[in-house]
Amino acid sequence: MTLPRLDELLPTLAHPQVRDLAWTLLSPPILSEAPAPQRHPLTASRWTTHPDAMSDWLRALDRQPDLLLAWLAQHSIRRLGLYYERLWQFAVSQAPDVDLLVANLPIRNGGQTLGELDLIVRDDEGVHHIELAVKFYLGTDEGDRHRHDHWLGPGSHDRLDIKLQRLCAHQLQLCGSAEARSLLCELTSRDIRSALWMGGYLFQPIGVTEALPDGANPDHLRGHWMRYRDWIAGDEFAQGRWHPLARPAWLAPARLEHAPLSLADDWQRWHEAFLRRGQARLLVRLNAQPEGHWAECERRFIVPDAWPGQAAEDA
Repeated sequence: MTLPRLDELLPTLAHPQVRDLAWTLLSPPILSEAPAPQRHPLTASRWTTHPDAMSDWLRALDRQPDLLLAWLAQHSIRRLGLYYERLWQFAVSQAPDVDLLVANLPIRNGGQTLGELDLIVRDDEGVHHIELAVKFYLGTDEGDRHRHDHWLGPGSHDRLDIKLQRLCAHQLQLCGSAEARSLLCELTSRDIRSALWMGGYLFQPIGVTEALPDGANPDHLRGHWMRYRDWIAGDEFAQGRWHPLARPAWLAPARLEHAPLSLADDWQRWHEAFLRRGQARLLVRLNAQPEGHWAECERRFIVPDAWPGQAAEDA
């Protein structure tokens, strides 16, 4: 499977949602060795053998994004994970040689919801059930970061080992349940193979030797994290153009058309908001580009001093 290079294509795209779409399709998975099969949803599309065609489609969409925006507007998207799923659904619905049979199919037993199937797709290689996830995991600064249980979400209650266990033991098994088969037989008579696809970023504690969770993709996307007390004790916030990213903007590297305020210029407001919310905040450092816009060159989580003991909402 050959895909366009994200680092080459992304600088040519300007529209935020199209950039997120490109990132969704082209960013590497967090793991190269997972406890269950992994499958890119577009594996059998001709886009993966003719990457220029995918690039051309994304560039055309960047010029005229109305179709994508209309698709996203069909449903309320309250969580980043739902946004990620909707981007995949749009891509699969548009890709050549791939049929989207159903998405977000709830599986119920009587009045109890057992779970939901993210994607059922049909292509030249068969019918596939694919569970999607986008995760932002921070490696702890104590203990063995090779272990999956030492990688936590920014709110500290989501863990890589727990997520993988739920994916493999529950979500991927759901497709084979009697309740799911009774629904899926109306869509296809073919066997359905289950797999996962988990994108995202891994964040190392700043100032320590890098260590990766077992099975990590060598090409994974990365950043750093540090505690608030260490952030304000230094002077990095006064250097460069650090810009806070709201949760919906966590996917593709940030691009701003106009120079942002440096964090130092708006320090008091940011400081008060951080202390009031008590939640991890994602910051990016931006550099001016010759074309006139500003592009992300580094991302960093600033977490409460009590992290990871202080739980908050994860992505």
